[in-house]
Amino acid sequence: MKLTLGRIASRHTLQTLQPSRSGFTLLEIMMVVAIIGLLAASAVYMMGDNLGVAKDTKVKSDIRTLETQLMVYETQNGFAPTTSQGLKALVEQPNSAPVPKNWKRLLKEIPTDPWGREYVLINPGKHNTDSYDILSLGKDGTPDTADDIGNWTKK
Repeated sequence: MKLTLGRIASRHTLQTLQPSRSGFTLLEIMMVVAIIGLLAASAVYMMGDNLGVAKDTKVKSDIRTLETQLMVYETQNGFAPTTSQGLKALVEQPNSAPVPKNWKRLLKEIPTDPWGREYVLINPGKHNTDSYDILSLGKDGTPDTADDIGNWTKK
């Protein structure tokens, strides 16, 4: 019986003397962080063009909204705002001729394009000669360039 007790005591002593390994080393953590960084970078690279598509989609949506509000304005007043009155005629009553007689505020504010610039109204239009053009000057902010997005069909 003494022999058995000695074995139990010696086993217990050996187990407590061995260092226990729990947790992760700094090298393992750094490798995981590096792998996550590589995965994130590749995801951003793969989605790079989606941002451009999203901006184009926002511009087209804003232009459709502005077209709808300009149709309401034209129906109420019998004419669309002039180039000098611009899209602000949807937010503030114009004072320059032709002054609308049945003016109502149609928008709280004029939306800006994804590059932070106001949309442009040209009446009569260069592309839509029988009505008006609504456009974003695009990324470069310069009129009459290839990156302009408007309410006309590109050829």
